[in-house]
Amino acid sequence: MPPATVGPPSATPGDPHGVVLEGEDPPSIPPPSVVASAWSGWPSDWWPPNWGSGYISSLTDTAWACLDLNSSLLATMPPYLVNAAPSLDAGWMTNPDPDLYSSWEEFAKQLFWDYQLGEAFILSTARYTSGWPARFHVVPPWAVNVEMDEGFRRYTIGGEDVSEDLLHLRYQSTVSDAHGHGPLEQGSGKLIAGQILARYAAGLASSGGIPASVLEHPERLTKQQSAELREQWVVARQSALGEPAVLSGGVTWKPTQLNPKEMALLDLLQWNDARIAILLGVPPFLMGLPSGGDPMTYANVNAIFDFHWRAGLRPKAETVTSGLSEWLLPRGTSVEINQDAYVQPGPLERAQTAAILNGIRSDQGVPVLSVEQIQTAERLNNATPLEGAIR
Repeated sequence: MPPATVGPPSATPGDPHGVVLEGEDPPSIPPPSVVASAWSGWPSDWWPPNWGSGYISSLTDTAWACLDLNSSLLATMPPYLVNAAPSLDAGWMTNPDPDLYSSWEEFAKQLFWDYQLGEAFILSTARYTSGWPARFHVVPPWAVNVEMDEGFRRYTIGGEDVSEDLLHLRYQSTVSDAHGHGPLEQGSGKLIAGQILARYAAGLASSGGIPASVLEHPERLTKQQSAELREQWVVARQSALGEPAVLSGGVTWKPTQLNPKEMALLDLLQWNDARIAILLGVPPFLMGLPSGGDPMTYANVNAIFDFHWRAGLRPKAETVTSGLSEWLLPRGTSVEINQDAYVQPGPLERAQTAAILNGIRSDQGVPVLSVEQIQTAERLNNATPLEGAIR
């Protein structure tokens, strides 16, 4: 576009020479999002802007790994209903939308992933005769327009009001802000720092691992001779990685930077990645990062898992399931997820607990936990426990 037609004051809204939509009305679904990309000749030190895609396109590998770990764990914890009537329709617990998902786990992973990034949107597409949602799926945050209207949030998708059929789960929110905000917003500086450090390490590797240095010659060289000597050195080192250099004629090499570990800023990179993991509620140890604490902080692996569940996963799980319960189920009924597969104690402790509960009798003389129930829970018989069963 000519410069005179771009931006104020020359640009005119509704200009007939601009974009014109012809033919049938456009579909109500939102168009694909625009993602900024670098072109040939783009300066290597520039970063393309992040337009309308949240932090998904700017995640570091550590941030991505933490989101993946949390959402994968939460998604594979089986859901179940509490205080539900036997006649309650809840087929969505197996798969909330078979046309889009292969299972509940696929839906739940998308849900928890978006929630950790700040906000998640769930759209109902069908309802039971009772009026409660029967089919629903996660909608990408960029596809939903949210506005405050007299203290209430109004939601539109492709210009269509979907407020009555949409559930909006916000990680952190206020009554004056239409959107939710996630921990990576406050940690955006650490994401940028992580990208810069990763790019620095990649640049160092692509250059053959040659640190900044000085070649000293005993005689005074001309500009051309200096350039030729430098070029010969760079070519020789890149073509013989790991092999010793051979210098003659009084030429000496002196590094002007630190050793390879310090050059790669390993300590700084690990500290930055550890802070990103903590922002997402993941113990750095689970990401292979130094925790910086006493090595006896965790007595064993189970203690790490238990801490991860209590401090990181449980608050997220209860917030999301509480929102789902209010939206999907009658008052007094709730959906929860079973975390036993992740934090259950070892076999000896489970056996001791089962023995104690089997020895406790009710007023009718019935054990709190029968042998058959213990066998089923421990998968010691041919029965397959219904982990997602209504209780």
